[in-house]
Amino acid sequence: MSHRRAVALMVLVTLLWSMAGVVSRHLDTAGSFEVTFWRSLFSALALSIALTLMRGPRLWRDLLHAPWPVWFSGVCWSVMATAFMLAITLTTVANVLVMMAIGPLITALSARVFLQHQLPIRTWVAIAMAGVGIGWMFGQEARTGLSLTGTLVALAIPLAAALNFTILQHVGHGRTDPAKPGHQDMLPALLIGAVLSSLYTVPFAYPFQASAHDLALLALLGSVQLALPCMLLVRLSRELPAPEIALLGLLEVVFGVSWAWLGAGENPGPNTLTGGALVLGALVANEALAMRATRVKRQPDPESVGHRSER
Repeated sequence: MSHRRAVALMVLVTLLWSMAGVVSRHLDTAGSFEVTFWRSLFSALALSIALTLMRGPRLWRDLLHAPWPVWFSGVCWSVMATAFMLAITLTTVANVLVMMAIGPLITALSARVFLQHQLPIRTWVAIAMAGVGIGWMFGQEARTGLSLTGTLVALAIPLAAALNFTILQHVGHGRTDPAKPGHQDMLPALLIGAVLSSLYTVPFAYPFQASAHDLALLALLGSVQLALPCMLLVRLSRELPAPEIALLGLLEVVFGVSWAWLGAGENPGPNTLTGGALVLGALVANEALAMRATRVKRQPDPESVGHRSER
């Protein structure tokens, strides 16, 4: 897969992820834990069908004997899914996205510590620019509508995401078990995460109050907003470095504001527009420099070409 196609698919992933906030605002009666339970349950059902079609009956046999990276990633996915939906029902979408905005920095540091990645200066600059943009977008909202509980719950999202992206990067670019050829299949980790998230929240979701309308929206969230983009992300972890995945994930903030504007009538103010421009500018600059560096590496050395032609 080319770098350009991988980036385009990652943008699609963030677009699908960003639907959660606006869709959840149209729920009727479902509470916070019930919202998380139903979304995770529908995600587990969608993943069960998709992975069974892709892997066959051996999926369930291999799942019981999956190595530790699969289960570690599954726990990370479960924390991300559970914390996000709980936080979004405890505080504003803006506050949740502000906390998620520190994800690229945590991911970059995690990749540096655990994978010894040498990050280019452009990535650090882009992370800083994007962080400033998001702080500009939601500074006033965070100060006036801050919910300590919701913010602390939201903090678990970038922490779990950083560890998850790092382990996916490790597995996607190496072998966790030298006795087994090829890359470790990390897609079952998504199913593990969805099941664990359902188990975490079902005791607190009872008695169920979701209407048929709520269940339809939560089924949409579980399958299209969660299962599908996460499957794409696992594949993209083989193509894009973990810090770049986290940086592109910041587009979820911009898209989330746009969804709220189009679907919930929340008009973005000047701070939002200015901050969004900084975020997009950081992403575009980082990707442009990455593609330029890739083209330079692929260009043959003129001297070596001359020597070969002389021969």
